[in-house]
Amino acid sequence: MTVTDESTGAPETEGKPPHVFKRLHARLHANRLTGAATKVVVTLIGSLVLIAGLIMMVTPGPGIVGIIVGLGILASEWEWAQRLVDSMKDKAMAAADRAKEMDPVVRRRRIFLTLLVLVVVTAAVVGYLALYDWPGFAIDSWDWVQSLHDAVPELPGM
Repeated sequence: MTVTDESTGAPETEGKPPHVFKRLHARLHANRLTGAATKVVVTLIGSLVLIAGLIMMVTPGPGIVGIIVGLGILASEWEWAQRLVDSMKDKAMAAADRAKEMDPVVRRRRIFLTLLVLVVVTAAVVGYLALYDWPGFAIDSWDWVQSLHDAVPELPGM
């Protein structure tokens, strides 16, 4: 039998108190003013984290983590974000299930081929740099980055 929590209207199991965040959310939205302020603050913070995650997709940083966390923050106030989070969870669970069902021989072969490609690409880059040195555009670009801040180190071998 399920019991409905009076403050949130969400079903809960018998004898189990509602989650702390659900209680806090219900309390903040009990008043129209605090509810609106909460929605604005959560939207701003979630949007900033989401934008930072998107920026980190093309710059160094954990972009996917930023996107997931930003959507998780937005999902506490917005239904569309909750649908995206649920969709991502479903896809992650499906991928995990496919990985568990994969033949161990195929899995080991894919891991081996991935490592082999990584070693070959690394050897090719190191070999190119050993034979031909750094390309001119890389040196010019790195000099420009160094001109922005003194903490940027020199390229190896320069």
